[in-house]
Amino acid sequence: MEDKESLSNSSGSKDGPHIHVSDALRVEPTPEQEARVVRKIDLYILPMMGICYMLQLMDKSTLSYATQLGILKDLKLQGSQYSWTSSIFYFGYLFWSFPSSYLAVRAPLAKYVASTVVLWGIVLMCHAATKDYAGLMTVRFFLGVTEAAVGPGFSLIVGLFYKREEQPARMLIWFTGNAVANILSGIIAHGVGEITTSKIAAWKLLFLILGAVTTFWGIILVFLLPSSPSEAKFLTPDERALCLQRTIANKTGILEKSEFKMPQMVAGLLDPQAWLLFFAMFTVSVANGGISAFGSILVAAFGFSPLTAVLMQMPSGGIQLGAMILSSILAAYTKIPRTIIMVFMTIVSLIGIVMVYALPSEQKWSRLGGSWITTTYVATTPLQLSLITSNVGGFTKRSTVSGMLFVAYCVGNIAGPQFYSTDQAPRYSKGIRATLAGYGLATFFTFALFLYYIFENKRRDVKYGLPANVSESMSESEEQELEVSNKTDRELTDFRYIL
Repeated sequence: MEDKESLSNSSGSKDGPHIHVSDALRVEPTPEQEARVVRKIDLYILPMMGICYMLQLMDKSTLSYATQLGILKDLKLQGSQYSWTSSIFYFGYLFWSFPSSYLAVRAPLAKYVASTVVLWGIVLMCHAATKDYAGLMTVRFFLGVTEAAVGPGFSLIVGLFYKREEQPARMLIWFTGNAVANILSGIIAHGVGEITTSKIAAWKLLFLILGAVTTFWGIILVFLLPSSPSEAKFLTPDERALCLQRTIANKTGILEKSEFKMPQMVAGLLDPQAWLLFFAMFTVSVANGGISAFGSILVAAFGFSPLTAVLMQMPSGGIQLGAMILSSILAAYTKIPRTIIMVFMTIVSLIGIVMVYALPSEQKWSRLGGSWITTTYVATTPLQLSLITSNVGGFTKRSTVSGMLFVAYCVGNIAGPQFYSTDQAPRYSKGIRATLAGYGLATFFTFALFLYYIFENKRRDVKYGLPANVSESMSESEEQELEVSNKTDRELTDFRYIL
């Protein structure tokens, strides 16, 4: 690797060096060297994140599949009790969201996230020991607590390893774990349901198996997942410096990440883009909460047997995967704004839920097809998270806005199942109308965000001049100081929002 000054004396050993910013600023990599490092990061970090996200969705959706394996009867769940067992998970998620954002700044990021994965696997296995509604509510709450760190934590790690323009595709890649989870969950749940020789109830076996797998994977993450380029042992010292040099240009605050800054937290809470993202996430989460909790029950209500209903949800995973891949390609290789991609994916989901609502009960296959395409909205979540890492400067502000989105995610998912109840069978009209409204409002808020970014970029061009002109007026040392500072996007005059 070419640089202005050799890094060999500044980086320490391969196993644990700390790369200083001055080292990174001296790096002058060739395109080939940079591409090789990015590929190395991709092959190391993304599979770990993808598998973890796959396990997270499988673990969350296990309760829905368990409804077809006898949990409702065994625990004597009646009326709205099942809806509350779905909602209580997100009370735990909400309870731990802001403390988790704070710990992500203060604690070693990767170790904190990985430790919570181990804990959630243990809590999932505890589901098999529940004997009544109260016990199930308790373990569901703590499952939400233990899963709260993964989404925001992974988003922060991606922001520390990748350039702004690279982030959407990477987030979409590890979010494809969700789609794979929908496919594998159906196979696993159906297989467990076919077991007739075990003395343990099928739904209990499902929780035990998936919980054990998650715990094992969390232990692997504790030892292998890095928090930042400086701690990436799979990279050489020169590669760490190159990685740091690449992300300096993001101008979103890669330093001082252990310092919690109250003014940045306030700035995040007052930022219009944060609230537009918040309401877009909240409304789509209302839709998600109902569909996720009652997915198996809805499909069975179309006229399928319990185990067949489990299998009939698998194609939705394939459609999710296709939506993820398409969104990734569009975000990475075209000039279509991320917000417009999000609008398109949400509209497809809106069309799907209209089919489920409006078509007659006799057309069960058409309604089933509509339920499959309602899942395309899932591709919007990684794009929303990528907008935070790309458009929110300052580590504390970015952590705060990330926490806001997960609050919106929790509150929406708490509300979503409450619009459904078993006495609405077989049409579940009230619940489906709420889901329809959620998709419609999410489309509105996302398009409003697109318009806001255009307005704000034009306002900054008029007030400060074009970004290139701003940079030309600075000395090299001033520009370097600006790029490595922990200032917010509002404080950087040459910062422009990615649409």
